[in-house]
Amino acid sequence: MKSLPTDPRQSMQRVRVGLTGLATVLLLIGVASAIFSSADKEMPVLADGASRPDVVANMTDGNSSAGKDEPIAELGIAPRTAETPAPAISPYPIPAR
Repeated sequence: MKSLPTDPRQSMQRVRVGLTGLATVLLLIGVASAIFSSADKEMPVLADGASRPDVVANMTDGNSSAGKDEPIAELGIAPRTAETPAPAISPYPIPAR
């Protein structure tokens, strides 16, 4: 196949179009990154009556031996099969009558 002579102006136009497209893609990536990083820094909004994540994370029983016997239950994937004793002290006070 024979190579056709190319015009230098046409080559420069192709380079400009390519660099403009590359700059546009980089700009879009930068804007998306800024949007997602600002969204990560915001505090999550909780609905009325929803459980608070900081409280729920601290509700696990650290003295339980089920972690050694039931690793899947320790991860929270499956329910525990061993009965755990109820706590002697209620976290909520019982009103006197």
